[in-house]
Amino acid sequence: MIRRIAHLDMDAFYASVELLRYPQLQGLPVVIGGGRRPDDETLSQNFEHQSLNRIPLDAFPRLAGYTGRGVITTATYAARQFGVGSALGLMKAAKLCPQAILLPVDFAEYRKYSRAFKAVITDIAPLMEDRGVDEVYIDFTHVPGGQREGGRVLARLIQKAIFDATGLTCSVGVAPNKLLAKMASEFNKPNGIAILHESEIEAKIWPLACRKINGIGPKADEKLKKHGIETIGQLASQDLQWLIDHFGQKTGAWLHDAAHGRDERAIVLESEPVSVSRETSFDRDLHAVRDKAELTRIFTGLCEQVAADLQRKGYVGKTIGIKLRYADFKSVTRDQTLDSYTADPKRIRHTAGQCLKRVPLEQRLRLLGVRVGNLAKAGNPESYIRNMAVAQIERARAATNLIASDVREGQLF
Repeated sequence: MIRRIAHLDMDAFYASVELLRYPQLQGLPVVIGGGRRPDDETLSQNFEHQSLNRIPLDAFPRLAGYTGRGVITTATYAARQFGVGSALGLMKAAKLCPQAILLPVDFAEYRKYSRAFKAVITDIAPLMEDRGVDEVYIDFTHVPGGQREGGRVLARLIQKAIFDATGLTCSVGVAPNKLLAKMASEFNKPNGIAILHESEIEAKIWPLACRKINGIGPKADEKLKKHGIETIGQLASQDLQWLIDHFGQKTGAWLHDAAHGRDERAIVLESEPVSVSRETSFDRDLHAVRDKAELTRIFTGLCEQVAADLQRKGYVGKTIGIKLRYADFKSVTRDQTLDSYTADPKRIRHTAGQCLKRVPLEQRLRLLGVRVGNLAKAGNPESYIRNMAVAQIERARAATNLIASDVREGQLF
């Protein structure tokens, strides 16, 4: 069978969940971002005993006049027509689309819908790789319908099942591998399906900008452009050795493979988190002395949130750290490793506080974060660490055997 991998991306996920809650906002420019504000509290209190879908439009807060450092998490497609989108500062967005309705982020609600749509997928196609709250990879290869029309039949079935269960739409790209599938899922947004075959790479992929390859960031793209390489086709025309000479052995080889649509990565069914963290940017710069009470409240809240995340996911950690970003945008981190594992908010708060004592606090702060790393499964962390170590040794042995085999066959230089 031909390998068929799908990338499924929920359409404007956070905004779409909010539109389920507030259907009267359908078709309007809506922006999700920033923390909960006094306007949001007023809205909740004024309409506490009224059905959410009956709240009048005039009651919702607007972007006009917004002040602060919040950024957009997502926006409806109606808002995107004004140039408003993810990661844009809310103050800039207010100038582009002042009439947009501004709603706060509600992660608990988004996680609930995330679990719901992923459960629908695994009931139909069990080989799924979780890539975050709103996107997954799915192996269609051996699933009934996964080969029909290049995977379109199965993609259409999953789309309908998700909509029936949650009321949400998604876009699906199906291709020979994960790299191409992710690119294809952007072709027909929203609520679209795109099928890409290996024979279509030159026609459909090569005309695209290099940035469309997941993994090519702004710096790599800028470097490519300096060499006159702007499209994937131009990248594909470059000699492998030239790419290695200019970008290094590993990156050069990857760029060559990516431009030709080659990607052998398997679907990862389970992945272990490296760390759990929470951070927040302030609406105004805060001073460690003059704003001590506010900073203490925020800091304690971050520690409690990290502890709750650990407990919800079933992990404990030994390394606790903090992250600060000053008013001049310079960042600093500190961490401390404990002698035993924990997910206790008080212990995390105490240790993170010790880390804070090791950083200068004369400057004003614009961001504060708390992180717990060196994770293990709660209940039996020693057994978990031992099993992880054994798995790493086995992977190292397999890699060594593969290299030895390549050397015997003259595959390495």
